Amino acid sequence: MPIELQSQDNCQTKLKLSGVSKRYGEVDALVDANLLVRKGECVTLLGPSGSGKTTLLNIVAGLLPLDEGDVWIEDKLSTHLPPYERDIGMVFQNYALFPHMSVYENIAFPLRMRRKGKADIRKRVLNALATVSLADKAERMPAELSGGQQQRIALARALVYEPSIILMDEPLAALDKKLREQLQLEVRRVQRQLGVTMLHVTHDQQEALLLSDRICLMNDGHIEQVGTPNDLYFRPRTHFAADFIGESNIFAADVLGLSGRGVVLRGPGGCRLRAETDLPLSPGETVKAMIRPERLRLQAIDQVQGENQIVARVAEKIFLGEATKYYVSVAPDHTFVCKTLTSSQASVCAPGERVSLAVDAESIIILLDSASGAP
Repeated sequence: MPIELQSQDNCQTKLKLSGVSKRYGEVDALVDANLLVRKGECVTLLGPSGSGKTTLLNIVAGLLPLDEGDVWIEDKLSTHLPPYERDIGMVFQNYALFPHMSVYENIAFPLRMRRKGKADIRKRVLNALATVSLADKAERMPAELSGGQQQRIALARALVYEPSIILMDEPLAALDKKLREQLQLEVRRVQRQLGVTMLHVTHDQQEALLLSDRICLMNDGHIEQVGTPNDLYFRPRTHFAADFIGESNIFAADVLGLSGRGVVLRGPGGCRLRAETDLPLSPGETVKAMIRPERLRLQAIDQVQGENQIVARVAEKIFLGEATKYYVSVAPDHTFVCKTLTSSQASVCAPGERVSLAVDAESIIILLDSASGAP
């Protein structure tokens, strides 16, 4: 029978980082990081190499001292507590299983260290194995398992003593693409089923979008944006967020007029676009804007009518199976990417053909230069 945890109060804060900073000499590895992780939530630290995500995770784990700020775990000030007093579990990229111990003994190890009774240990270990769908592998040695099975054992070992938070440091990075995708679904299932609180590090956008309740996007030691996967994909706040997550058309546009939340822009090739934004803008200023490729509707040139129509010419067409990608020239020095579901109708647009790109006002996002900057 799988592990059962007590019912979760989703409003309870499991982890709080307040003004956390870390420096190495003159280099700021982490600057004024503030983050809340709620009970039962999976939060992913996402960003390129050197963005500070692993530094932040190691500070939470107690493996790295911080220079400023505080770490709270379960309403307990944990800034200077050693790792073994923080009630956390860790899952590493390299599994970190004991090669001389059976699967059963590997999972039982943290329980034995906590001096649990033999019957309790057996019950918990078998429950943990059932949770990760490996109940028949208890007597195997780690070397007899595949990489994916070893990683599931490492997850079971982290789950078995019911820590307050499980920290995952790129646990699937060493696996091949197909196996990685299978394990992503497995981790997601276990996390949702048990209501486990997880803080997860990855540089893989798809993994972050699939696993996370919220994503903490990091850039150059700073937290760039925190939000749901939907927020970060469809409503990125900054140029970096829009460019890092997914594919995007980012372009400069001049503000022509304002009306409430509505703003009229002059984009590439002189096209007029109506967008919506809550940012304070002024007529005459130049801003950066973004449109996702799938939000552009490719139409025949004779269908142009009304606003938010961009006249363009197809430069290249790429068949991707379920989708077709078009590179379309909207100005002599500017190309947009448009992605459509493949159909018999999609084959009508060929390279060299003049077309129209239509877009809704809410799909045009005005961006900030940085998390603390101006448009």
